Amino acid sequence: MIGVLSLTFLGLSLGLLLGYAAKVFAVEADSTTEELLAMMPGTNCGQCGLAGCNAAAEALVAGSAPATICPGGGVALAQAIAAKLGLALDLDGMEDAGPQMAVVEENICIGCGKCVKHCPTDAILGAAKQIHSVLDEACTGCGGCTDCCPTGAIVLQPVPQNLRDWNWARPAFA
Repeated sequence: MIGVLSLTFLGLSLGLLLGYAAKVFAVEADSTTEELLAMMPGTNCGQCGLAGCNAAAEALVAGSAPATICPGGGVALAQAIAAKLGLALDLDGMEDAGPQMAVVEENICIGCGKCVKHCPTDAILGAAKQIHSVLDEACTGCGGCTDCCPTGAIVLQPVPQNLRDWNWARPAFA
């Protein structure tokens, strides 16, 4: 009984100490950084060359990155960032292919497993020397797996249109 009471007292006192330290040493986050982070995809894929979406948002606020820093967000995100920060937007060289997802071509896949290690969302399933596959719901289309595939078995394709996700193309008017 003494052991239970002493552990309870120790846990309670350490918990209160940590709670007090969190309030005293709290760091106020920049509201602009938080708003930009909420606008970004949040996949932390690293296509921008930084350590994730948080680092990209901080670079945008610091002025060391252009509004087109996030390739995964496309033109729509670049326009929203430019409007939020009041930046001039230069869309030269930026293409917007729309939402995409990775697809494994099974007749080419050798099962090396390199793509599994490079996927930031763990969307690729497979074992060594076995055919790999991609979870449609988890794939963000960042393209990290296509760069590391030695055989070129992984390609990015447009997200298929179906009733479940309502990703319908805009109709072409005559």
